[in-house]
Amino acid sequence: MNFTAVTPAALPSAPANFARRILLAVSGLTPQIVTETLYALAADEFAPFVPTEVHLITSADGARRAELSLLSDDLGWFHKLCADYHLPGVRFDRSCIHTMRDAHGQPMNDIRTPADNRAAADFITAQVRSITADAGCALHASIAGGRKTMGFYLGYALSLFGRPQDRLSHVLVSEPFESSYDFFYPTPYNRVLQTRDGQLADTAMAQVTLAEIPFVSLRHGLPTNLLAGVASFNDTVAAARAALAPAELMLDLKRQRILAGGRNIALPPAELALLAVFARETLAGNEPLSAPTKDVPDPLWAQRYLREYRRITGNLADIECTERALRDGMDGDYFSTRKSKLERRLKAALGPAFDAYRIHDGGVRPRRYGLTLKPDAVRFAADVAFTEEV
Repeated sequence: MNFTAVTPAALPSAPANFARRILLAVSGLTPQIVTETLYALAADEFAPFVPTEVHLITSADGARRAELSLLSDDLGWFHKLCADYHLPGVRFDRSCIHTMRDAHGQPMNDIRTPADNRAAADFITAQVRSITADAGCALHASIAGGRKTMGFYLGYALSLFGRPQDRLSHVLVSEPFESSYDFFYPTPYNRVLQTRDGQLADTAMAQVTLAEIPFVSLRHGLPTNLLAGVASFNDTVAAARAALAPAELMLDLKRQRILAGGRNIALPPAELALLAVFARETLAGNEPLSAPTKDVPDPLWAQRYLREYRRITGNLADIECTERALRDGMDGDYFSTRKSKLERRLKAALGPAFDAYRIHDGGVRPRRYGLTLKPDAVRFAADVAFTEEV
């Protein structure tokens, strides 16, 4: 059978229609997970998916076993599968086998300690983050191999970073082939092997199927810096939890920081002062405020803003400079500039979760501005211990 002859799914967002298609699997000492999953993906009658790349995350021992059984000249089961089923252009070589590293950067032979668990989680998370950063690819992740913790971390990482075109699955192999080290995929010809319990079985009779696992994507709630940068598994999970938690805002004017979405965010006095104005209005239960008019200085707005600014900074020269700028009042341009800079900082630190902390305009005219937080979700801190700066 030529798997590539099957027509891809019609939807443009279907995984098979992406130019770059990646199969990512985890394994320990059973590298046949790669060929079993690749076979099942390509043989799917309704939504065939032939990867352009295959990547494997494994241990040091697992990497050696994968190279010998899948890529060597003697065995080379990956190359045999591609030849048997006419799967052209699937890239899988030694550079695609990723050996997990421990906390000291050394190749990991197994996951046995809490430190190994953390290192494995960070390694797997980094691989998934890197792949999903490419909007032009579709990722299929298989959790069928390796330690249970490896499969868990891969599935969790896909939940954190996965997109609509990404998929998660577990491969199912029929008896008596499931526990055989000599089975790699159902062959299109007769091949007899001896199973672990001594039985003889023909690999042409084997059945390999995929059980797709639905997952909830939390990607939309992650801050931009976590999607694009480097963060540990624990930090990424904490950011996702914060995005899903009820919104609460704490302002620490003395330290020029806020606590929002579970993250400590440093803000310049100019932006923090504007946020403080609206935080006090929220605490007082006041109605939203009208913004200053463009090119028309508003003395009352300058008074509100400078009151907070003086509470924040003790730099007299800086205060004097700001007071001179607002001597006649605050106009619409000054207000809009401060508001835009504040929103950019919040969005970079919180991602889409920033919407709960932004200064909203009400959505209708005339525009009236305020926080949408409830009064009991806002407070000022005179002396709060902050541990992280964004």
